[in-house]
Amino acid sequence: MADLGLGAAFADLVWRERVAADVAECRAMLKENSKTFFAASLMLPKTVREPASALYAFCRMADDAVDLDTGATKAGKSAAVDQLRERLELVYAGRPVDQAPDRAFSEVVSYFNIPRALPEALLEGFQWDAEERRYQAFSDVTAYAARVAASVGAMMSILMETRGANALARACDLGVAMQFSNIARDIGEDARAGRVYLPLDWLAEEGIDVDVWLADPKFNGAIGRVVARLLAEADKLYSRVAAGVAVLPKGCQPGINAARYLYSEIGREVERAGMDSVSRRAIVPSKVKAKLLAKALIGPPPSASLNLPVLEECRFLVDAGAIVAEEIPATQSAYVEPEWWNLEARVVWLIEFLKRMEQLDRKQTGKTLA
Repeated sequence: MADLGLGAAFADLVWRERVAADVAECRAMLKENSKTFFAASLMLPKTVREPASALYAFCRMADDAVDLDTGATKAGKSAAVDQLRERLELVYAGRPVDQAPDRAFSEVVSYFNIPRALPEALLEGFQWDAEERRYQAFSDVTAYAARVAASVGAMMSILMETRGANALARACDLGVAMQFSNIARDIGEDARAGRVYLPLDWLAEEGIDVDVWLADPKFNGAIGRVVARLLAEADKLYSRVAAGVAVLPKGCQPGINAARYLYSEIGREVERAGMDSVSRRAIVPSKVKAKLLAKALIGPPPSASLNLPVLEECRFLVDAGAIVAEEIPATQSAYVEPEWWNLEARVVWLIEFLKRMEQLDRKQTGKTLA
């Protein structure tokens, strides 16, 4: 077979019935449980969408294994993380557990040469969740976001065959920003589960006793100011991402812009609610999503330099990805532009996408904390 590049190698791989079935199962899982990613992934070319689905399905499975059973003890959650580490060991050994996310992810890490340090960082973040850690300083929250979100951003950059250190740094910026948006959106949901991800020193500056507030979490001006502060930090990072998107393969840019815009809009919805994400959960309306997706298809020019400092909390991720980049022959970095990426296809896709989003939104109707 001719050398078609890593993305094309995976596309060629999926003709095998077993792998194709695994990817289909992964996408079905994501359509039900990771709606925002599923929506953005529809804008990615198949050569990236397929392996990205395997990656996200493995991450989703791992997150659920630790987080869904809110009644589990710390020891039980830590045991779940230990089991995930064993599963990751088997993934990299080429002997994955007999489940679709593990099998598909094993193929992805092999074909794309994903450094093990990246998914290991994700599991370390899950271990912190299992320990029910609280984070004293903003840097500590950023270190957590680096593990549970920027690690995935770095892996996505590798799937899109964009492996330069600066590009990886911008991918990490996006991951951290998205996690900040998630934290700001889920203040009330987390509090009712006894969890807090906001910096403790920020809360202390506002005169908030964390344990007292967690006993009866209600929105107030002090909490609102902390949420606003976190969203401001997220916006700083979102503004750094455009330059990184600009160096991605053209067929990938709309999908990553879509994720960027959709998650950033979560912050705008929180703002429209007066920063109250305690008594309600921000959901981006379908009409707003449609406008953001149209904007993502067009793609604005970069608004910042690619050559910005890496977040110190993410440096270990960038270093891991950069090492792999040096090991991959240049002949393997070619990206195959999808033939369907033309204006007519964009219009057709947008119409079909809006139909899908309407169906998904109907399922969310009446669910304030779903």
